[in-house]
Amino acid sequence: MIPACILWCLWQERNCRCFDGISTSIHALKGKCLVQLFSWSFLTPVNNVNIIDTPGHVDFTIEVERALRVLDGAILVLCSVGGVQSQSITVDRQMRRYEVPRLAFINKLDRMGADPWKVLNQARSKLRHHSAAVQVPIGLEDDFKGLIDLVQSKAYYFHGSSGEKIVTEDIPANMEAIASEKRRELIEAVSEVDDKLAEAFLNDEPISSAELEAAIRRATIAQKFVPVFMGSAFKNKGVQTLLDGVLNYLPCPVEVSNYALDQTKNEEKVTLTGSPTGPLVALAFKLEEGRFGQLTYLRIYEGVIRKGDFIINVNTGKRIKVPRLVRMHSNEMEDIQEAHAGQIVAVFGVDCASGDTFTDGSVKYTMTSMNVPEPVMSLAVSPVSKDSGGQFSKALNRFQREDPTFRVGLDAESGETIISGMGELHLDIYVERIRREYKVEAQVGKPRVNFRETITKRADFDYLHKKQSGGQGQYGRVIGYVEPLEQGSGSKFEFDNMLVGQAIPSNFVPAIEKGFREAANSGSLIGHPVENIRVVLTDGNSHAVDSSELAFKLASIYAFRQCYAAAKPIILEPVMLVEMKVPTEFQGTVTGDINKRKGVIIGNDQEGDDSVITAHVPLNNMFGYSTSLRSMTQGKGEFTMEYKEHAPVSSDVQTQLVNTYKASKES
Repeated sequence: MIPACILWCLWQERNCRCFDGISTSIHALKGKCLVQLFSWSFLTPVNNVNIIDTPGHVDFTIEVERALRVLDGAILVLCSVGGVQSQSITVDRQMRRYEVPRLAFINKLDRMGADPWKVLNQARSKLRHHSAAVQVPIGLEDDFKGLIDLVQSKAYYFHGSSGEKIVTEDIPANMEAIASEKRRELIEAVSEVDDKLAEAFLNDEPISSAELEAAIRRATIAQKFVPVFMGSAFKNKGVQTLLDGVLNYLPCPVEVSNYALDQTKNEEKVTLTGSPTGPLVALAFKLEEGRFGQLTYLRIYEGVIRKGDFIINVNTGKRIKVPRLVRMHSNEMEDIQEAHAGQIVAVFGVDCASGDTFTDGSVKYTMTSMNVPEPVMSLAVSPVSKDSGGQFSKALNRFQREDPTFRVGLDAESGETIISGMGELHLDIYVERIRREYKVEAQVGKPRVNFRETITKRADFDYLHKKQSGGQGQYGRVIGYVEPLEQGSGSKFEFDNMLVGQAIPSNFVPAIEKGFREAANSGSLIGHPVENIRVVLTDGNSHAVDSSELAFKLASIYAFRQCYAAAKPIILEPVMLVEMKVPTEFQGTVTGDINKRKGVIIGNDQEGDDSVITAHVPLNNMFGYSTSLRSMTQGKGEFTMEYKEHAPVSSDVQTQLVNTYKASKES
């Protein structure tokens, strides 16, 4: 699996005696997700780097989200043969969302068909990168020997079986012309976004290596420029100079703007300085079941954490003692006594959830959490043996805590346990982990798509819930309307209280909102959640004796059902962005199959002897596509698929889904 990106956190320590790297590589293996850690050391006592290697498969996009949330920079890894793919675009979009400075690394220069300049142009056009190469390869494919550093104007050759012997020489005479041309392109590109370098460039002043390096650093940290490195990770050629690029061009924590929300001041933003002398502020961004209990990974944004300290979980208010503080090295843990701002460490014995914020108690800050995408697919799952129910529940509870995109629910009608996730691979892995790690054989139902419902027009409601059966009765009347939210509002459900006067006492309004939210969890068309809806409460009525929170909650639920049909509801289905790479001879067959699956072709490019077809296809029509594509292309085709949006289904599909739902309820 090709990692989608590599991200890190860098800081300087005066007393650091080694150069430590921590890399977390999460590979999707059949049966489990393997978390592999490794580290390396150099003698230079200057810098300490944390690296998280994230998976490229779209089903594990949460790993990219959580890494981008806590680290200060990224390396976008691109294939010199495959170029910019759909997943590259997705990961780059995630980087922009978190405003993370980045480098690009064009990998696999040793492969047949490697073309780094084509990939660089794709990055500029498809990713809208303002970028330029900082290196030129010396040879390609089997002849790939080294790299020319355009900043230092030196050539590096990588010798030895794993590129461990690096020889520095002058630029070869036969490559001086292209090196000069590419260096000028680099200077021009950086000058467009850096005023200081632009002044020297326009005045035809000679630009030194130090000036160019400083300008690239300024532009990269400002997210105005993306330096492009090259190499072969498999042959260990170019990785060393890429690591130099991390040190030279990417920010340390004090150069990155981080902020917290002060809970004592109505969530006012507070800038964090990254100083070890400030109050402790740390974010729990990943949970993992270790040999000694729950292992919680913390990114420290400010202050110091020490073994034996008492820390406060701001989200729960719990006071917790830090029993053990560790730094990860491969599969081993190094016990440490303290950790400072900018570092990533792990603690044992801390009961928390992913996204919780910890402080030393002197401040009440919380950090904003990461973006968690909604699941798009579900499975019914149950233990084969009833005796395994305890272990089965334990496994599901653990997986929910570790992975925010993995959800567990109960089907109210069938009583089945439903697990939801980002795709078939995502769910298959968790089912296999239940079997392997908890020794529970699970019975799995057919995959089902997570449909949604929404409304298309405004509808009014006026409902009176009145019940009298002796003693205190129930009385609540709610008046208002529902309407669809505007596209791009960023919200799925909004409740607006527009009451004037005291028609309904204010203490009943939260119960009214709760009732509408509860009703929206299950639409009347097919019983799926209703989203993109705004509920406006304008009036109502109450009774001095019989009104209660329960009465108004029930009135809200019935009011929602009363007006729902008049709001012209429709069904939304998840639509996937699918990219297929197939030999050109099979292009017509594959395109025809996509049309049969009610897909829409949005792109068709040629890459050598292959056609790259891009399409939007309903997820419900993509089950088993891997087998179909292999059959259509004699095993030569490949595809990637990622969630794009929920879109309205066709009228015939909606009728079919509604009839199926009604039949299931009647049976």
